[in-house]
Amino acid sequence: MKVLMFGWEFPPHISGGLGTACFGLTKSMSQLGVDITFVLPKTTGDYSDAPVSIVGPKNVKRIKMAETTVEEEISTILKTYKVDSALHPYMDNETYVSYLTELHRKRSEGLITDDTFHSLEASGNYGSNLMTEVSRYAVVGKHIALQEDFEIIHAHDWMTYQAGIEAKKVSGKPLVVHVHATEFDRTSNNCNSEIYAIEKYGMDMADQIITVSKRTRDIVIEKYNQDPRKIKVVYNGVEKDDMDAINQIVAQSSFDKDRLVLFLGRITTQKGPEYFIHAANIVMKKMKNVRFIMAGSGDMTPEMIELMAKYRIADRFHFTGFLGPAQRENLFAISDIFIMPSVSEPFGIVPLEALKHKIPLIISKQSGVAEVLENVRKVDFWDVDKLAAEIVDLLEDPEYTKDLALRSFKELDGISWDKAADEVLGIYNNTLKQFQG
Repeated sequence: MKVLMFGWEFPPHISGGLGTACFGLTKSMSQLGVDITFVLPKTTGDYSDAPVSIVGPKNVKRIKMAETTVEEEISTILKTYKVDSALHPYMDNETYVSYLTELHRKRSEGLITDDTFHSLEASGNYGSNLMTEVSRYAVVGKHIALQEDFEIIHAHDWMTYQAGIEAKKVSGKPLVVHVHATEFDRTSNNCNSEIYAIEKYGMDMADQIITVSKRTRDIVIEKYNQDPRKIKVVYNGVEKDDMDAINQIVAQSSFDKDRLVLFLGRITTQKGPEYFIHAANIVMKKMKNVRFIMAGSGDMTPEMIELMAKYRIADRFHFTGFLGPAQRENLFAISDIFIMPSVSEPFGIVPLEALKHKIPLIISKQSGVAEVLENVRKVDFWDVDKLAAEIVDLLEDPEYTKDLALRSFKELDGISWDKAADEVLGIYNNTLKQFQG
């Protein structure tokens, strides 16, 4: 099976769960013998350590097309095209323009070199808005589809849908779109009409739609008017092969007398950070030996700092900013409870990463991962009194909390990227059969 796959990001340069999902899924699919050509925007840094780090690149060549540089890496299993582009996940038009404006400011003030500037900004011929960039990326998708040999197209989330559609038009091959999130999740129903239109067009043009949860499937049916018969749910997975390293981190971690309650994720409307702070304020009035940590970055960070200051809890509430993989692992290792109060979470990979450290979870009922986990506490995101009560309950009963964490940890045995890859491969085979008549 040969697949042309479009995605926003890939480790090690990731800003959310999509890159983690693409890595886990393609790694397991490659082990099933699937030949994947992966196309991603190259925004910053060097991707030579991923995804080809899994198998090692054999050679690299560059081609020039329509003022867009395309770097091709060929490996024994996974070939990647790294398209010079300013796209990265979770962008809207405002953040896109801000990103480019900030690059030019830093260059003019001598804060970054010309080489760094061109590395970040790529060709320097971007349009004035995000939609122009998405269209340019689609042109690259068309170009690659004309020269690659593949049987099916797989596009991850809205920025890649147009590229997938262009590839379908020129190749005549079927298109699978993978919905990791919708505009309704990202904006709490305050949708950008242009993004919504791209999402709907991608779904309309798709021969098969994959959603990461039943919750997302329902949104796709209700909000995008899609035929339920062409939608399949494939839950995300988690890597478990690094448990020895995790256990070593736990053994080496130093614990103090305070209990740590962790929020880790983008600090945006979708993730519900304000509910975490509201609950923290309630808990701190009842318990003194507890600290709350908000790890991550996002547009709501200044507002959340102000809210923390308003409650006068700065002595026991900490912001870490964005964390790299090793920092995340160490933070998981010393935390007592992980909280995910998301307003609308299509799935939620981070709770599974926390579970690898045998941390008890409290997650919102408005999340896809709540569909696959039983031994966790679940609350409505808006019910901060209930959330606070659950935190206190878990902290005050360490024996029960330990047992709960162990039971939830065992649930990871049934949640794997290998399982997801096998299901996706089955979807490919059925789609090809239907497409070929």
